[in-house]
Amino acid sequence: MKKILLGALAALTLVAATPADACDEHARQAASTAKPATAPVGKNGVRTVEVTVTSKGFEPANVKVKAGHPVRLVVTRKTDKTCATEIILDDLGINQPLPLDTPVTVEFTPSESGTLRYACAMDHISGLVTIQ
Repeated sequence: MKKILLGALAALTLVAATPADACDEHARQAASTAKPATAPVGKNGVRTVEVTVTSKGFEPANVKVKAGHPVRLVVTRKTDKTCATEIILDDLGINQPLPLDTPVTVEFTPSESGTLRYACAMDHISGLVTIQ
C-alpha cells in the first residue's frame, strides 16, 4: 500500500511541476512543423482560409498562399480556454480582437515569397502563412 501511495504522490508532483506553458509550446511547435494547407482561390481571385482557434491553437496552423494574390483569413475562436483572444500579424500592423464564436476577417496581399507569422497577443500561440 505504501508503494502505491508514494507512486501516486510522485505522479501528482509531476503534474503539478509541469509548466503552464507546455500547451503553448506544443502549439508553437505545431505551427512550425505543420504541413501547409493550400488555400483555394475564390471569387475575384481572393484566397479565403477558414482558421479556427481551439484549445490546440490556430487550426490549420500553417496555410500556403501565392505571392501577389489577395488573402482573406476568416478566424473564429471556438473556446474560452485560450489566450488567443486576438490575432496579431506584426509584419502587417494587424491586431484584431477575436470574440468567441464570431468570424473575424483579416485581409492582405502578400507581395513576396516567404513566411508570415501570426500569433495571440501573448505570443504563445501562433501560426504561419507560407507564401510561394
